[in-house]
Amino acid sequence: MTKTGKDTVVLIGNHYIVIYNFRKELIQSLIRQGYRVVVLLPCTEEAEKIRELGCELVDVPVDRRGMNPLKDGKLFWTYRKILKKIAPSCVLTYTIKPNIYGGFACRLLKIPYVCTVTGLGKGIEGGGIVRSVLFGMYKIALKRVEKVFFQNADNQALFEARNIGRKKYELVRGSGVNLDTYALKPFPKETEPVRFIFVARIARIKGIDVFLEMVESIKKKYPAVEFHMLGFWEEDYKERIMQLHEQGIIQYHGMQSDVVSYLEKCHCLVHPSQSEGMSNSCLEAAATGRAIIASDIPGCRECVDDEVSGYLHKLDDSRDLIEKIEKFIGLPYNEKKRMGENGRKKMEKEFSRKYVVDAYMKEVKNHTKGMERNDGLV
Repeated sequence: MTKTGKDTVVLIGNHYIVIYNFRKELIQSLIRQGYRVVVLLPCTEEAEKIRELGCELVDVPVDRRGMNPLKDGKLFWTYRKILKKIAPSCVLTYTIKPNIYGGFACRLLKIPYVCTVTGLGKGIEGGGIVRSVLFGMYKIALKRVEKVFFQNADNQALFEARNIGRKKYELVRGSGVNLDTYALKPFPKETEPVRFIFVARIARIKGIDVFLEMVESIKKKYPAVEFHMLGFWEEDYKERIMQLHEQGIIQYHGMQSDVVSYLEKCHCLVHPSQSEGMSNSCLEAAATGRAIIASDIPGCRECVDDEVSGYLHKLDDSRDLIEKIEKFIGLPYNEKKRMGENGRKKMEKEFSRKYVVDAYMKEVKNHTKGMERNDGLV
């Protein structure tokens, strides 16, 4: 290993989307200011886009489903081995397993680390013994954390009540939204059919059951209304969704990198999620000038001004979601359009990604002043 004189910052995530889609601007800012950036995550073909930003990429597979002592133990030792080799000045972790097992590794190696709670996940939301275990693991992992960023106040309150993370908390507006990438788009013409879009992982926690129940009901009453879906499979919904697609009830487009081109053809995003840190789908759709109909939960309600930029519906309540969809369909064209414009104004005022990047850069600089670190990877 050779000395470079550069401080090294490591980012740890569980999927390339977590880093590339939502932290690209942070990586670019770090590199511009002279930091060496290393990213640890499962390396897929799509993940190569992260390397093209000018950082280094290390393949660390992460099983995002459930808890497996053998796999999770291996993940911890992998993080520990790599971080010991790199000797970074600061580590930034995102999502549950990187937060916990990356936190364990940083704590043992005495490396400054900053954790971001991007949501609680099914384990904690579901309650019971798994919830208690995860909170206990978080408490151990974050015992020496430098800062815990939360994306909504409800998540922060849960950690604070359990004294997790040394109460070194800061609330950020999710990952923010790049207002240039997600620019305001012309609203669909008045003569076009009303189009709704679902953009999320195909998983129960994203409200897919409620969404599909609503779609089947609405299409019987409003056959001209269109429902579009974007997202990758995470659970066993493929057969049902493809059947609905073949019947023309929904139009499923798979996983798409260019979400904007689909958003601009639609009037409204539907996001009946059960759990969010801060919904990036809602932020991105609102930034393009689309109305939002989303669950009235932490991480969604912050994105929507009810009756102004969209509607909030009761959690896991398909009847209430159907009512909100019908209410939107019945709005005059100009009111639909005004809802989208109000959403864009809200994003400009409250959710610019620049604010979020500035918060992370400030924290990184607290741990990288005048320090020299070793170069080289495993």
